[in-house]
Amino acid sequence: MNLLPKSSKEFGSVDYWEKFFQQRGKKAFEWYGTYLELCGVLHKYMKPREKVLVIGCGNSELSEQLYDVGYEDIVNIDISEVVIKQMKERNASRRPQMSFLKMDMTQMEFPDASFQVVLDKGTLDAVLTDEEEKTLQQVDRMLAEVGRVLQVGGRYLCISLAQAHVLKKAVGHFSREGWMVRVHQVASSQDQVLEAEPRFSLPVFAFIMTKFRPVPGSALQIFELCAQEQGKPVRLESAEQLAEAVRERQQYAWLCSQLYRKAGLGSVSLDLCNGDTGEPRYTLHVVDSPTVKPSRDSHFAIFIIPQGRETEWLFGMEEGRKQLAASAGFRRLITVALHRGQQYEGMDSIQAELSARVMELAPAGMPARQQVPFLSVGGDIGVRTVQHQDCSPLSGDYVVEDVQGDDKRYFRRLIFLSNRNVVQSEARLLKDVSHRAQKKRKKDKKKQRPADAPEDRPAAPGQCIDRSYLCCEHHKAMIAGLALLRNPELLLETPLALLVVGLGGGSLPLFVHDHFPKSCIDAVEIDPSMLEVATRWFGFSQSDRMKVHIADGLDYITSLAGGEGVFILNLVCRDLGLKDSVLAGLKAVFPLLYVRRIEGEVNEILFCQLHPEQTLATPELLEVAEALEQTLRRPGRGWDDTYVLSDMLKTVKIV
Repeated sequence: MNLLPKSSKEFGSVDYWEKFFQQRGKKAFEWYGTYLELCGVLHKYMKPREKVLVIGCGNSELSEQLYDVGYEDIVNIDISEVVIKQMKERNASRRPQMSFLKMDMTQMEFPDASFQVVLDKGTLDAVLTDEEEKTLQQVDRMLAEVGRVLQVGGRYLCISLAQAHVLKKAVGHFSREGWMVRVHQVASSQDQVLEAEPRFSLPVFAFIMTKFRPVPGSALQIFELCAQEQGKPVRLESAEQLAEAVRERQQYAWLCSQLYRKAGLGSVSLDLCNGDTGEPRYTLHVVDSPTVKPSRDSHFAIFIIPQGRETEWLFGMEEGRKQLAASAGFRRLITVALHRGQQYEGMDSIQAELSARVMELAPAGMPARQQVPFLSVGGDIGVRTVQHQDCSPLSGDYVVEDVQGDDKRYFRRLIFLSNRNVVQSEARLLKDVSHRAQKKRKKDKKKQRPADAPEDRPAAPGQCIDRSYLCCEHHKAMIAGLALLRNPELLLETPLALLVVGLGGGSLPLFVHDHFPKSCIDAVEIDPSMLEVATRWFGFSQSDRMKVHIADGLDYITSLAGGEGVFILNLVCRDLGLKDSVLAGLKAVFPLLYVRRIEGEVNEILFCQLHPEQTLATPELLEVAEALEQTLRRPGRGWDDTYVLSDMLKTVKIV
């Protein structure tokens, strides 16, 4: 039996609705949800003693269920004589105070200010099928009548899918009349989230238009959005902002629908924002592993990334997350990154906060009431302490923060907020400093505190840096590349001139300065703010062997005369065409070019020689790197034993 119109225009036809209810008979038809799904919003904006008008009532059970819980002063109208007759027969004896009238809502027969609530469940959507002039005129008459029959302080409560043209019309009409406009998202029940065929990909909203007494000359307009059923309304500045906020929630609902119906949509990520401030609080990545064998316990899991570790390859890159999902053994894994500037009380509070939201991203086929595991590294949320935040005229907003690594050691990082998932510079803090901070946290273990609490901070700025430790793989490879200079075993006694382009936190020039006592280093940095950051927070200092030049690196290089030595370049380029162009340009200048790719990163280290004495094969490269490491491992001088310098050149190839 076909109950749907051939075109949406038939929704505005009296004949269509007469035929619809004749065919459907006495079976209730519920637009946009049942009473149980809507009652949370309805009870928030309706009081039992208020006089309620339901327009376009159809044969919905909503009025009957409202009546049964105490809302007895309800008048229902509909344009269909068939449905009004059905509803009168159904309610005559059981609900004697509720009335049903055949009436056109664009020409209502009630006196002015007769009602305190006008309830509309899908009627505006059904009438406003397009933006043709005839349709808009009909809707204008309908909304004008709603305004006329409502008392001052009364509410027009409209349940709608909030399609763009419907939202624009309703918000525009009532805001011009000086009414307060609020849009409240209706929460979906958990059963509807997991049912085989959700009724709508779009979420359901309630428009709450509150009638204010006209104030001559006042241009005040009030727009609010309530994104959660029990949440606080957020005030917005314009109708356009309100429309954009609704559109974002519709896109999220559509995404949830797609993720439910099919797996393997590719890279899917989204931010969950703080409901009060609108600031991002969590970043979610959805990773599907179709090769995982289905079982009751392998459907779905959530992985909480400890604070400060979201930049690691395993968590910060798509390939890393795929590897994480495969090793975890779930068909769908959602990784959750925690944002700096937000406070988190602990794993339990995060789980409680996320549980309802992440279930909207669950895959099809998951058993009902299935408990979803929350996973993490080490079972905690990690530690992130923001030490300094500022804005550079050249580099933009940046932050210096201390984070705890997987070995419980602390690391200081410089992050540019324009690319917040990339660590610009990193240095390890001295062990005794990080140990003191850890001891303080253990002392207060029973007392939950925000992860960014000041007392958790490791100690003072630049004095706590481990200058012998290189955090970055590309820095280690660049030091190994110095073995290409002749006689690496004599480098400590040989005057060595180095130019470092880009200072950052200064870890690389500091390492060279401390380990090569005859070296003279010039560092070129275009942003003077970075010199201040390196000096204050990363233990950097200038000396007679270490000078910093505030200049454009390219201009500085072109001003230098050519000579012998090695040019070591950390190339970070995701554009294959541009990378090929850079390599071609380098090969045109340098006769010998080695390349070393950093596993799991975009970085490639290029070792370029202008006047090579010979081309070294891999075994020879490893031999000179081993000689350099033996030279650097001098008694009484700090050295990091976690890596072998020659390993940095094992995968080097000649371009």
